[in-house]
Amino acid sequence: MIETNQPAPDFILPSTAGDDVTLSALQPAPVALFFYPRDNTSGCTKEAIAFSHLLEEFATAGVKVFGISKDTMKSHDKFVEKQNLTVPLLSDENGSVCEDYGVWTEKKMYGKTFMGIVRSTVLIDANGNIARTWPKVKVDGHAEEVLAAAKALS
Repeated sequence: MIETNQPAPDFILPSTAGDDVTLSALQPAPVALFFYPRDNTSGCTKEAIAFSHLLEEFATAGVKVFGISKDTMKSHDKFVEKQNLTVPLLSDENGSVCEDYGVWTEKKMYGKTFMGIVRSTVLIDANGNIARTWPKVKVDGHAEEVLAAAKALS
């Protein structure tokens, strides 16, 4: 996973909010990016709902929040509608952003090895540098932990 105190890799990705999101254009706002494996799966749904519930508090702290997966925009749109999500989701279909942030890795499940997104979060400061990372996230209480760290940046 990407290291703290280094510049966050810039990107332009389509968003469920309607516009493309360019990371560097969000400066000087701090940004929280949560990378998740797949739309409409139990852990990913729980995580996206948690960030959606706290989105107003992140906004009050001046922090932008986005979820990123390799799902298509069509899948994201269905996910947002089905779960009433308010957090914008970004589609990294070709996986380049996931690779740049080091969250696209080899995983193992039921004895099989495959490539996939490891649930991870990155907090980027107002200068565009990695302030904190959370590799291999456990969903319960995670959004609250990221919010506390984001508030500490202010």
